[in-house]
Amino acid sequence: MTNYNLSVTEVSPLSKNKPKQIIVLCHGYGGSGKDISSLAIKWQRFLPEAIFLCPNAPEICSINPNGFQWFNLDSEKEDIILEKSILAEEKLITFLNQALNNFNLEKENLALVGFSQGCMISVQAAIKNKLQISCVIGFSGKIINQKHLSKNINSKPKMLLMHGDRDTIVSPTYLLEAKEYLSNHGINVKIKMFKNCEHTIPPEGSSLGLAFLKKSFMIETIF
Repeated sequence: MTNYNLSVTEVSPLSKNKPKQIIVLCHGYGGSGKDISSLAIKWQRFLPEAIFLCPNAPEICSINPNGFQWFNLDSEKEDIILEKSILAEEKLITFLNQALNNFNLEKENLALVGFSQGCMISVQAAIKNKLQISCVIGFSGKIINQKHLSKNINSKPKMLLMHGDRDTIVSPTYLLEAKEYLSNHGINVKIKMFKNCEHTIPPEGSSLGLAFLKKSFMIETIF
């Protein structure tokens, strides 16, 4: 088994069998893989054949040394943020390939989930990745640089993007911008705006994300 290029928190399949699906969860700015693994634990019993991989972003967070960042937000210059995001995106794509190789699974069996900065990097990596994964679920994020992404579209995975209408960290207007941009580029995207919701993943968002994963992986609910 190949070692991962990023440190990772794993949530193993409840079935105890070899995983049939891989779900990679990317945390937000200043967070960690362990933080976002709480979402994996909520979903675990409904996706018993899936392994959840929650990597730490590649850099120590500049404002929270106990957390991590996919890229630094110190600069307000778009070109510098883009340059740093590309480095992180390449590391995330390497991680995805390592995961597929480790479990001998095809790209159709892999999904990306991200919150905030983790959503931003997940959307960029999934679209630029030459291997088209099953789907992307993003909470409270945005497209980092539309002009750059338009020149580097290699995949068009299904997407579900969600946002709180009272988010003061990442403006909810970015959700509508992403919807328009992705639709115009032929990417199948669904969106959901939550009322009276701030910069967080509400219970409804967790439920919608789970349903989207099950549908993407064609997993039937058995009562």
